[in-house]
Amino acid sequence: MAEPCRPGPGGRKAGRSIRRGGDPLSDYAVSLLARIGIEAFVALSAYVLLLVGRISFGQQAFFVIGAYAGGLATAVCGMPMPAGVAIGAAAGALGGALLAAPMAGARGLGFAAGSLAWGELVRVALLGLRFQVPLGGDLVGPAGPDGFRGIRALFLSGLSLGAYTAAIWGLLAATALALAWVIRSRWGEALRMIGEDESAAAVVGVPVRRGIAWTLAAAGALAGLGGALFAHYATYVEPGHADVMLGVHSLAYGLIGGLGTPLGPILGVAMDVGLLESFRFLSGYRMIIFGGLLMGFLALRPRGLLDEVTVHRFAGWLRRRRR
Repeated sequence: MAEPCRPGPGGRKAGRSIRRGGDPLSDYAVSLLARIGIEAFVALSAYVLLLVGRISFGQQAFFVIGAYAGGLATAVCGMPMPAGVAIGAAAGALGGALLAAPMAGARGLGFAAGSLAWGELVRVALLGLRFQVPLGGDLVGPAGPDGFRGIRALFLSGLSLGAYTAAIWGLLAATALALAWVIRSRWGEALRMIGEDESAAAVVGVPVRRGIAWTLAAAGALAGLGGALFAHYATYVEPGHADVMLGVHSLAYGLIGGLGTPLGPILGVAMDVGLLESFRFLSGYRMIIFGGLLMGFLALRPRGLLDEVTVHRFAGWLRRRRR
């Protein structure tokens, strides 16, 4: 499980700092659902890049860009939380567009290495970012290595953690449906052609470089959206949240859940988080056992649980049922 998306810094349940008004589920269950929902956006971010054949280890950079931008919008500029979340997504998209300028033409190991360098570049830049303003007797804003505390828009809104988690999942469902629609469209078909063979795609008139640039911006927006949601959920974000492990896990989610449908990465997050939480009683040994189980699973299902063949068979079964 990627440390950057744990409920709060230092193992603290960040949700405890948020008022809960009559949530029917336990605090633990709600925080777990919120965590899965937030990380699913990062998983979908890596998934759309895999569609165009790009393996990225830099999704954590978009995540923290969105988190910091969303936090600045609400905590420093006093904007409402929905505006802060939207600004976080827009900042992530801008980050993706900036990365596309030098990297849209890169592929394979070159793109993977470049995305990893991008993640580290953002992390180091945040270590030196200081922009605090006095609010209510406190200094609020990014404070370099000490992170960005006091992102309390969710607390001040009076929204319960359960309602916030429901909003996260509603947003996630809308995003997954939109992605499924795009993938089934001609634009999605062009993206898959780019992922399978760029030269062949270019021959039939697909704008390869432009397609990759737009995909990078979309991937940045998705991860930035997750980051903004996380910042308001945890009330805190720091440069350490740009750790490379979040990028590695975002790739693993798609490989575990499958690349045949946007539901695959979301399922991958649920399986990853669920297994790790199930093995919590094993303390430090749980990562070893989890890693072994993951290797065995990928040996049996190299394209994930919901791979293209499984999705095609399920769609055929549904068509036959309708007749």
